[in-house]
Amino acid sequence: MKLNYRRTILVGLAFLSICVFWQFYDNEIPKILKNTFHLGETWTGVIMALDNVLALFLLPFFGTLSDKTHTGIGKRMPYILLGTALSVIFLMLLIGVANRPGRLVLFITILLCLLVSMGIYRSPAVSLMPDLTPAPLRSKANAVINLMGTVGAIYTLIMIKVLLKEPADGSLADYMPLALSIVVCMVITVCILYLTISEKKLGQKVREESAAFDAASQKNGTAPAQADAGKEENEAESTESAPMPAPVKKSMIFLLLSVFLWFTAYNAVTTAFSRYVEQVWDLHNGAYADCLMVATIAAVLSYIPIGQISSHIGRKKTILIGVALMSICYLAGSFVPHFSFGINIMFALIGFGWAAINVNSYPMVVEMSRAGDIGKFTGTYYTFSMAAQVFTPIFSGFLLEYVSYRTLFPYAFVFSTLAFITMLMVHHGDSRPVPSKSRLENFDVDD
Repeated sequence: MKLNYRRTILVGLAFLSICVFWQFYDNEIPKILKNTFHLGETWTGVIMALDNVLALFLLPFFGTLSDKTHTGIGKRMPYILLGTALSVIFLMLLIGVANRPGRLVLFITILLCLLVSMGIYRSPAVSLMPDLTPAPLRSKANAVINLMGTVGAIYTLIMIKVLLKEPADGSLADYMPLALSIVVCMVITVCILYLTISEKKLGQKVREESAAFDAASQKNGTAPAQADAGKEENEAESTESAPMPAPVKKSMIFLLLSVFLWFTAYNAVTTAFSRYVEQVWDLHNGAYADCLMVATIAAVLSYIPIGQISSHIGRKKTILIGVALMSICYLAGSFVPHFSFGINIMFALIGFGWAAINVNSYPMVVEMSRAGDIGKFTGTYYTFSMAAQVFTPIFSGFLLEYVSYRTLFPYAFVFSTLAFITMLMVHHGDSRPVPSKSRLENFDVDD
């Protein structure tokens, strides 16, 4: 069984379109709130947190709704098409009032509509990958999906640099060319997805491939090990109404708790590091960006190799290695008195560890869910990650402000270590190795 890279890349176009928007949202909406509407850091932070707060409710809802949807074009595709259409409309309306200081209420109202529109198709878009990928190959496929998301983010950063010309008065910045480039990219990628991927037909084909693989595994004596015991009874769509087996449910709870904990650690560092380097290391003029860029590049370069590694040693072991590596780096960071080149090495290892987690955690969630519940648990997965991103800026921010900025890395170490402990309690959702007949087979593309 080989991963169809062409199909996976096409499926990843939906996630690419999502990341194109979120890169714009994270970078430019705060500037509009400050420059045009003259909001302070506190209120800007509150408004920027709305996406995470809404995600707590929207992602599980639309994920579950897409599970129960059956149309001629599939379960996920209607939400992807509708969400994209509404998002581009509201984005253009938002940009239309981005330079009007007296329209704050209207701006926030349109922004809320835009965030809801994005919420419509986020979970269905992510759920499309496991729907159209056999279970043993989902870690490799998720690595490709993460790469597609990175491409989308890079596209937006390039467009910001090329198209956004900021005058001395930031409120007069012309965002229309940038917005148009984002809209065009979102529309084109989703259209390509719709025209090239027949969700309903391919979904049936993948189910047949998975059934054939399982039958061959049984015949050859390579049936799922204990880590996947309970998966088979949890797999069949014909048993959608049956409750999740207790051992699997326990593993799912500990995995979701782990997701919350390692996002709590990682998000604290990424959001506060710019202030940390100024307060602790006395570095200015955007010096923090180099370290974060090193982590990002390391993660990007690691996605595909980690997908290969996890197929050999398993998802759980790969995640544990990643979490342990990040915990060690956070602990080391706690004792660094001033900046040195070694910090870049530390952040490169953090990037590798984060990639090990990202590539494998979501496929483990999917592995424990039934085929008819993939959208539901995709939403649940993102609920726990978003909850961490709502919680940690407040809690870690309090410690930074009222205790010391030096609490940042110890804070991340504590929560990352807790994630390692809870991950040890996960006993389901792992993948069984898929041996290749030869090393060259790893480079084959199944058309």
